[in-house]
Amino acid sequence: MERQVAIIGAGISGLLACKYTLSKGFHPIVFEAKSSIGGVWTKTVETTKLQTPKPLYQFSDFPWPSTVEEDFPNQHQVFDYIQSYANHFDLLRHIKFNTKVLSIEYEGPSEEEMQSWSMWGGIGDPFVSKGKWKVIVEDAQSFSTEVHLVDFVILCIGRFSDFPNIPEFPPNQGPEVFHGKVMHSMDYVAMDYKNAADFVKGKQVTVVGFQKYALDIAMECSMANGTEHPCTVLYKMEHWNVPDYLPWGVPLTYLYFNRFSELLVHKPGEGFLLSLLATLLSPVKWAFSKFVESHIENKLRLAKFGMVPKHSFHTEINSCLIATVPEKFYDKVEEGSINLKKSKSFSFCKEGVLVNGEAQPLKTDLVILATGFQGDKKLKDIFVSPTFKDYIAGSLDATVPLYRECIHPRIPQLAVIGFSESISNLHTSEMRCRWLAELLDSTFKLPSIKEMEKDVAKWDEYMKRYSGQYYRRSCIGALHIWYNDQLCKDMGWNPKRKKGFIAELFKPYGPLDYVSQ
Repeated sequence: MERQVAIIGAGISGLLACKYTLSKGFHPIVFEAKSSIGGVWTKTVETTKLQTPKPLYQFSDFPWPSTVEEDFPNQHQVFDYIQSYANHFDLLRHIKFNTKVLSIEYEGPSEEEMQSWSMWGGIGDPFVSKGKWKVIVEDAQSFSTEVHLVDFVILCIGRFSDFPNIPEFPPNQGPEVFHGKVMHSMDYVAMDYKNAADFVKGKQVTVVGFQKYALDIAMECSMANGTEHPCTVLYKMEHWNVPDYLPWGVPLTYLYFNRFSELLVHKPGEGFLLSLLATLLSPVKWAFSKFVESHIENKLRLAKFGMVPKHSFHTEINSCLIATVPEKFYDKVEEGSINLKKSKSFSFCKEGVLVNGEAQPLKTDLVILATGFQGDKKLKDIFVSPTFKDYIAGSLDATVPLYRECIHPRIPQLAVIGFSESISNLHTSEMRCRWLAELLDSTFKLPSIKEMEKDVAKWDEYMKRYSGQYYRRSCIGALHIWYNDQLCKDMGWNPKRKKGFIAELFKPYGPLDYVSQ
């Protein structure tokens, strides 16, 4: 019996899901709202480069071409690499472009019956005999709608697009009272490069945020306007953004991407010995973090600019918040073409921005909100069922409740790929898609709903312990080998991928370690 799988989104996760479901004989149909593959890499700020070193950000069976020599390729190079991957595996013919998914609705057993299940889907299988998903799509050009009935849905909609996170303001203190223009970084990115440069030229620009897009946009504004119209970056807290991945000449991968580094961390589901070891080795964890911090502080001269974070680098990497600082960013700060201003809150007035605690407004012509996206809302809104909406969103004081960061125990015939973050999202999405393909092919079965929910709770506890206020990002950044081990064990693979004890303990892990079973 032919099983049809709907994949929503043709970014990296969607392409990987398409490739691996095809490899198991399924019939994927990929719905992509835009006219191109690539997701967030379709269009970025002109100066944006890959945030992860190239060896960590590659497909296991499709290495980067030798023509790309940079460790941090630019947007064009990353997009070309993704396009080449899709062409090489003949994935484009399975994609319906300019097709927006309006909603998905489950047709099958009643909600009352599903609530009584002890196993996912009732019997623990990915396919329920009387269950189907109704996928309602809209053609972006004709605005006509179609309904597709499929056996399984894979949500690859990402969390960094479409639903901008806009700060809330008290009445008469929001953008409506400001005589300039306010836009989200999403709208700035959508401009072509020349129009973006012309748009900020000659303007007093304030950029809100201190993550990657904020840094890149501030750099572009400083290059367009210099010291005559300095760009102000308004931020809530300092971050350990990195100048490179070589602290004091030591590859960061030897400090945070090998098995030894993961022995320093308390892990979900660990036994007594591993827990004791993590406690005993906590001074080493502290030393590694301080080692990296001292390099960043020295190279970027953070103390000079009052930009030394109060939290540790270890917290930063566990929150997947690390951004690579654009080259010469702090030189621009020193020359005065970028001003850094810290504020817990701000509001608008006629002339510009009122920074918390200051009497005089910050005179501004343009405010660009690089304040991120509401990925959980995007995930929630695609469902018709209020019950499934509540399930997928989970509690606001917990992580999104996904087993193996892929499966909601109480939503049948559906998986989510690419919502939980890591330091190398491509590699993590590929591992998840391989795991999911094996699940769909009945290589293994999931445990009971109660067991899965217990496992989800353990990972929630881990993320709250190490990610702090950023636990909702569901970051596995400093524990990606342990996470991959769980996937490998499920699939019946040997989780130990190196040759020899020393290599297994100290050599960094990356995509090429998982080329074959």
